[in-house]
Amino acid sequence: MPPNAPLLVRADTGRLLRDEDHYVAWDETSRAPVAYDPARGYGVDEARLALSGTYDVATVDGTVACRPAFDLVAEQCRRMAPDVAADITGVPAADIEATARTLWESRPVAFYAWSGLEQHSNATQTIRALNQLYALTGDFDAPGGNVRFAAVPSNRIDGRGTLAPDQLAKAIGVQERPLGPARFEFITGEDFYPAALDARPYRARALVNFGADLVMAHGDSARGRDALAALDFMVHADLFLNPTADQADIVLPVTSAFENEALAIGFQVSQEAQSLVQLRRPVASPPGESRSDLRIVFDLAVRLGLGERFWDGDVDAGLRHLLAPSGITLEQLRAEPAGVRVPLTTRHRKYAERDDDGVPRGFTTPSRKIELFSETFADHGYAPVAEFVEPGTSPRSRPDLAEKFPLILTCAKSLWFSETQHRNVASLRRKVPDPQLEMHPDTARERGIAAGDWVRLDTPHGSVRARAKLSANLDPRVVCGQHGWWQACPDLDLPGYPVTGPGSANLNAVLSQTPSDPISGSSPLRASVCDVAPLSS
Repeated sequence: MPPNAPLLVRADTGRLLRDEDHYVAWDETSRAPVAYDPARGYGVDEARLALSGTYDVATVDGTVACRPAFDLVAEQCRRMAPDVAADITGVPAADIEATARTLWESRPVAFYAWSGLEQHSNATQTIRALNQLYALTGDFDAPGGNVRFAAVPSNRIDGRGTLAPDQLAKAIGVQERPLGPARFEFITGEDFYPAALDARPYRARALVNFGADLVMAHGDSARGRDALAALDFMVHADLFLNPTADQADIVLPVTSAFENEALAIGFQVSQEAQSLVQLRRPVASPPGESRSDLRIVFDLAVRLGLGERFWDGDVDAGLRHLLAPSGITLEQLRAEPAGVRVPLTTRHRKYAERDDDGVPRGFTTPSRKIELFSETFADHGYAPVAEFVEPGTSPRSRPDLAEKFPLILTCAKSLWFSETQHRNVASLRRKVPDPQLEMHPDTARERGIAAGDWVRLDTPHGSVRARAKLSANLDPRVVCGQHGWWQACPDLDLPGYPVTGPGSANLNAVLSQTPSDPISGSSPLRASVCDVAPLSS
């Protein structure tokens, strides 16, 4: 099921050419247009379809010049030739070409991407480009590639579709980013803060928060703290107090993973792991009045009059509903703590499997194909073909900041801790006693900084402290910080740090939520500008 590469794009409107309800491609053999019906296919061998060139097609509006979608993709790639990309990225053109050659010649390939790609102001287009490259290698859902393993059957309980369309249209952020997370009933910090502080598009008044340390984990920490303080009412459920809990009206104690049951249907990493269904049993009694997140949600739902959607508060009934299609019972799982396996068989390239009419099943897109050219994006004013967009705050996009902030700032998690947690645990804090800022030895030497020195990291939004860690693996223009530093460790007599202001080591205090990705709203936490200097006091 190849991508929608052959579909013709009109030069006059920038939209896909249609013949009534059908898309149109160009048949090079007959030198004529051919209709594409997503439910039936092209009706000709796809090898005959043009992938490049300009074709004049007679329409009811007159003759229209059209180009295949793939030709537009290729044009974008030509604009980003290796020498152009080298100038932007600092990666030598020869290395870019060698990487492309390796990806093609070493197929099948698989890739894994997470927040390192997502926390940028150009996240959506970057990930689209990556997915486009992956689609063109032909390795999606193929042996050795990224495979969607068979899953144990279960009932969906995510609640999507519960809200009426007119109610969903009121979601905070959906008007600004109609293809963004608000469409799936999520909210970004960038949209939540204005709603709480400035009543845009209306005032957010209350929040029930489960375990997320919003103040420390998001950019603009001070603004996030102010947004939480501006709410009429906030509940925070967590194991321990933290800077977000400080803003709450009520803090609910929750159980840890060792003190409550939890159901997992499949573990994703392999087909064998996906076949395992396990009910984790508690190994200790809940302390005090603590309850599990799930118990709190069910009890709250009942008190709010939503009990019928939550099995009248019966958690076991909810778990039984979730498990029903699998044929596994709660009793089985409680009797088998190691879990129960369901025989599953991996099927590859499921998109190519044919339905009863002999047509490949394809994908859940308008064309049923991978859409190199997305008319959905075009309809909402976004680039229909993946394109490079310079990060919103970089030496190239903000030359006015480059003299004062000549370095590029990115960040990564310390693997000794869990996000903003556990710096109070002596066995872990002993491994990394202080916040660290990695930089190239040459960058440090130019600034009179030695390994282990306390330094001041300056960004357009303020300053925080860290200890210098030297790494020759970094580009000299790049420094890498760590977020999450606030906790003290009394056992080692190591300090905590204020969330903001003098003495802070909180990287997110000097990172902004904006400029965010215009499509997804992703915050640019991994790409900013900065400078580093020895800490004078």
